Amino acid sequence: IAAPAMEEREVFGEQIPFCEPYWYQGYPSPYYTAKHKEFRARVRKFVEEELKPNIDTWIATGYPRELHERAYAAGIQGIAYPKELGGYQPPDYDAFYELILIDELARMGGGYVLGQMGINSMALPPIIHHGSQYIKDKVCRDVITGKKNICLAISEPYAGSDVAGIKTTARREGDVFVVNGSKKWITGGTMGDFFTTAVRTGGEGMAGISMLLLERDMPGISIRKMATQFDSAHSTTFIDLDNVRVPVENLIGEENMGFMLLLHNFNHERFIIAAAASRCARVCYEEAIKFSMDRHTFGRSLSSHQIIRYKLAEMARQIEALHDNLERVAYQFSQGVPDFQLGGQCALLKVQASKAFEYCAREASQIFGGSSIVREGRGRIVERLYRDVRASAIPGGSEEILLDFAMRQCVSRGRQLLEAKL
Repeated sequence: IAAPAMEEREVFGEQIPFCEPYWYQGYPSPYYTAKHKEFRARVRKFVEEELKPNIDTWIATGYPRELHERAYAAGIQGIAYPKELGGYQPPDYDAFYELILIDELARMGGGYVLGQMGINSMALPPIIHHGSQYIKDKVCRDVITGKKNICLAISEPYAGSDVAGIKTTARREGDVFVVNGSKKWITGGTMGDFFTTAVRTGGEGMAGISMLLLERDMPGISIRKMATQFDSAHSTTFIDLDNVRVPVENLIGEENMGFMLLLHNFNHERFIIAAAASRCARVCYEEAIKFSMDRHTFGRSLSSHQIIRYKLAEMARQIEALHDNLERVAYQFSQGVPDFQLGGQCALLKVQASKAFEYCAREASQIFGGSSIVREGRGRIVERLYRDVRASAIPGGSEEILLDFAMRQCVSRGRQLLEAKL
């Protein structure tokens, strides 16, 4: 069957090559339906009309909490959640809806407006999949509809990627756990009403970790915002926990089985971070190629210089390869491949994403020159994004940790296969 000519195909958004994913620019894809395209248009309209005009103001002041209710009303925030929990998940829902959502939101070019939406999507799954009906009723509907928010509280001052080393304790006293310790780098803490929290209820290592639901108004919880390298309308926070009394019914899943919940949750978190980093890399490319065609040096446009075209080509190559990998992993999720089988794939995906983002931010800065080191003018978006790079490369597992994790899994499986042949 002959494919329609390019001029007859449906297009969306910017049509300079590689400034949008291939299926926005008229190329066929096996993954996206008319409903995916309708959702894409809905998210873009919301971003263009509600978010982009306010980003600079909200970076200075923080974005308003009620923005989540507006996103829910616009048909965006509830897309990933079933109706019985307050969402409006369509019958054909798959990981590509979420990929579209994160990709379109990341077009803002940094600033983390509506960043809590992504954090909610990371902190809710342990409750949805392992929480009691009591916890689900307490949390899910209010968070999904935008009335409240939930954060993931895992990292500590001395335990980041080494999750099995957390020191925050939860000591059982009758019908409560008494929690003491601290959590660091907790994204969205100033907005959080609930916290999906990793605590130590047993001995050392991964076997002694449990998950508890903490509530903001519990006595003994104090939260402060931390200054960060990157601009944020959201927040990164430090949380102190001083004799916080948490009802036993706030236990998520089984006691001392929390580490497995975290492992399953990490894959989704890394997919989200990778999707956002992919679009951030693409924004760097888009800003750079448009600037290169307008800016003239030595009597000709920047884009007429071979070295500039080389930089742009290498950016485009990495972005397209990354997007193909994102779609491959999204397809595995959509086909029901178990989380535990995707650990290595998601780890490598996130590393590919942060490295591509870093490369594109650097090369875009080189193309913009002095305009990329000031927070005004045409280079301000690239300047802001360059300061975002480490926030993709470190949270959710640093590049070094994830590369090692992927190969440890590979070697372990390889040994099993070799031993089976003996």
